[in-house]
Amino acid sequence: MSKMLKVVLIGFAIYAAAAALVLHLYQADPENMSWQERETFNLKQIGRLDLGTQKDDVIRLLGSPDISEAKATDDGEVLILFYRTHHVKSDGITTRDECTPMLFKDGALIAWGADAYSEYQSF
Repeated sequence: MSKMLKVVLIGFAIYAAAAALVLHLYQADPENMSWQERETFNLKQIGRLDLGTQKDDVIRLLGSPDISEAKATDDGEVLILFYRTHHVKSDGITTRDECTPMLFKDGALIAWGADAYSEYQSF
């Protein structure tokens, strides 16, 4: 009985070590995800962002944006990166209404979401 217990414990330890290694080393790559997986991934990651996050850090985390816009204002450059976060229409095309807009001013995240984008459009 004790020999069997040792085998089970060793097997569990090997399994736990392998699982920990995979979880530690695995990097999600948005470019290789289905659109459904990407929406879920983007929502989760956007929820973890802080104002002031640099544009390059957001792109490193979320990958290339689905849509982008830019505008020069008297206060500086404003860049909007749109990331797909919800399904609206099954037409194979990602549109702005299926994305969360992320607004950057001079390279730093200043706001995100539909209300922030509406406000930006009135500049």
